[in-house]
Amino acid sequence: MENTISFVLDNRVQTLDLGTGSAFGPTTTVLNYLRSLPAHRGVKEGCAEGDCGACTVVLAEPGGDGKLRYKAVDSCLVFLPMIHGKLLLTVENLRAPDGSLHPVQQATVDQYGSQCGFCTPGIIMTLFALYKNYPSPAAADIEDALTGNLCRCTGYRPIVAAAQQASAGGGKDQFSDQETEILRMLRSIPDRSVRIHNGIQNYLRPVSLGEAVTLKHRFPDALIVDGGTDVALRVTKKHEVLTDIIDCSGIGDLRSVTETEEAITLGAGLPLNEVADRIRTTAPALHQMLSVFGSRQIRNVATLGGNLGTASPIGDMLPVLIACGARVVLEGLNGRRTVPCDGYVTGYRQTIRKNDELIVAVILPKKTGDAAIRSYKVSKRKDLDISTVSGGFRLGLDDQRRVREIVLAYGGMAAMTRRAEKAEKFLLGKSWTRKTVDEALPLIDSDFTPISDARGSAGFRTAAARNLLLKFWSETSSA
Repeated sequence: MENTISFVLDNRVQTLDLGTGSAFGPTTTVLNYLRSLPAHRGVKEGCAEGDCGACTVVLAEPGGDGKLRYKAVDSCLVFLPMIHGKLLLTVENLRAPDGSLHPVQQATVDQYGSQCGFCTPGIIMTLFALYKNYPSPAAADIEDALTGNLCRCTGYRPIVAAAQQASAGGGKDQFSDQETEILRMLRSIPDRSVRIHNGIQNYLRPVSLGEAVTLKHRFPDALIVDGGTDVALRVTKKHEVLTDIIDCSGIGDLRSVTETEEAITLGAGLPLNEVADRIRTTAPALHQMLSVFGSRQIRNVATLGGNLGTASPIGDMLPVLIACGARVVLEGLNGRRTVPCDGYVTGYRQTIRKNDELIVAVILPKKTGDAAIRSYKVSKRKDLDISTVSGGFRLGLDDQRRVREIVLAYGGMAAMTRRAEKAEKFLLGKSWTRKTVDEALPLIDSDFTPISDARGSAGFRTAAARNLLLKFWSETSSA
C-alpha cells in the first residue's frame, strides 16, 4: 500500500494519504491528527511525552478469540501508520446512539469527577478501557489504570468512585452491540505492508519478519520502531524529521509466545503489559519491575525488544533480564543467533547487534533451581518515573549457606547496564552473612563511577546501590 493507511473512526473506514503534498506525514502523531479535526478536539496536549495522559485515546483490534481488544494509549506517542487496521476511539465517540452518556461518563458526572476539565477526556478514555477490560475491577486495577493520568484539580477519590460505579455495567455498551459490524470494517482493511514516501521521509511498515529482515539489510541505517514510545520523543520534543524508518508493529510473528519446560520465548514486539501477564509466575522479579514501569498507556504500546533496542543505561528491563539469565535472539539475512543479555550491551547506547540484524525475541529460563532473584527500582516517585538506580540480583547458596553464584546487575550507575564485578568476586564462596555483605559494600564504590543529573547525585546513586545490596541480603538471609 503506497502512501496510504486505513483505520476505523466515527463508524466508518477512514483512508489517509501520507505521501507528498499531504497535510500529514508518516511521523505525524495521532494526537496532532485528531486536533486537526473539528469534531475531535476533546483530546488535549499536556506534555507531549506520555506523562500526563490528557491525550489518552483507545485503540481496538481483533484478539485471538475474535473479540475486540481495547487498549488505552497516549496519542502523543503513536505515529499515524501505527493505527493502520485498528479502531480509533476518542471521547466524542462514547455517546450512545440515543444521545445518552456512556456509563463511565455518567458515573464521572454523578461522582463529581471533573473540575477544570482539561484532563477529563483522557481520564474518561482510561476509564472506558478499564470498563471494557475489567467488568469488576479491583481497587489495584483502578489505581494502576489511572497511573498514567495526571489530575491536579479534582483529586482521584471521585474518579476512583466513578470507576467503581461504572463497573456495575459489566462492560456492556453500544460497542458490544456493534462489535460484529466493527470487526467487519476492520477485516475489510487489507493486511498488507505500508510504504510511505513523501520526498523527505521513507516509512516502511512490513507485515512479515522475512520482509523486515530484507528491509533492514537494504536500509541498514534505518531507525527501527515498534512501540515507538522512546523514538516519538525525538519528534514531539526535539522536532526531528526522521528520514528512514522501519516500523515492526504490524508483524504478528514478533508478538508470539512459545513455552517449553525449560524456557519461555517472548516475541520482541510483545507489548510490556502482555509480557507482564505472561511471566507473572514464571519470572516474578521481572513482573515486579514491570508493575512500576511507566503507565498502562505506555506499557500497552512499548515493547520488550524496543526497551532492549534503546540500550539505555537506565533501562529497567536489562538488569533483571541479566539476573534471570535471559538471552536475546537476533536475526539478519545471514541467519539467527542468540546472545546472553549479560553481553548484549557493549557501551553507551551500543549493543552487539549488527547493523542488518533485528531483535526478534527474548528467551527467559523458567527454571532457576534454588536461586533467589529480585528486582529493585529507586526513583523519585513510585509510578510513572525514570529510574535513578535499578537493580537485578541473583543469589545461589550451597548447603553451608556459602555463595555459590551471584549476579549484581545495576542500571543508572554507568554509561551502560553493568554488573558489580568486584563485589561479586568478593562475595563468591563466602558465607551469606551481614558481616560479609558489609565488607562488600565499599567495593560498589570502585565498581562504578556514576554521574550527577536531575534524577540524583553521584553520591546518592552510590549510596542507593549499596543499600540495594543490603536490602537484597535482608530479603534473602533467612530464605
